[in-house]
Amino acid sequence: MAGEVVAGADALVVDEKDHVATALKDIQAGDTIHYRSKDQLVTVVALDPIPFGHKVALVDMEEGTHVMKYGEVIGRATVMIERGRHVHVHNVEGIRGRGDQSQGA
Repeated sequence: MAGEVVAGADALVVDEKDHVATALKDIQAGDTIHYRSKDQLVTVVALDPIPFGHKVALVDMEEGTHVMKYGEVIGRATVMIERGRHVHVHNVEGIRGRGDQSQGA
């Protein structure tokens, strides 16, 4: 089941199309983050501190990439975001609900 929390996971992926996972605890730079992707336990090394509830990049995203979470576009990368980086307002521009931006999503 997509989004199922499994013991030992440090982050939650809701949909297999997602570019990000949500931290289930505070994560320090250099920590190995464990998350489920389909039936596999996958890891990514945190490049930044990631607070509980914030997002971590699961893939490299070029500037301008539409960032996916919940299987939906949640914003656009404003800079290159490397796998393992903290994903938040400092590197993603929200485009949901913006009439001037929603056409491209």
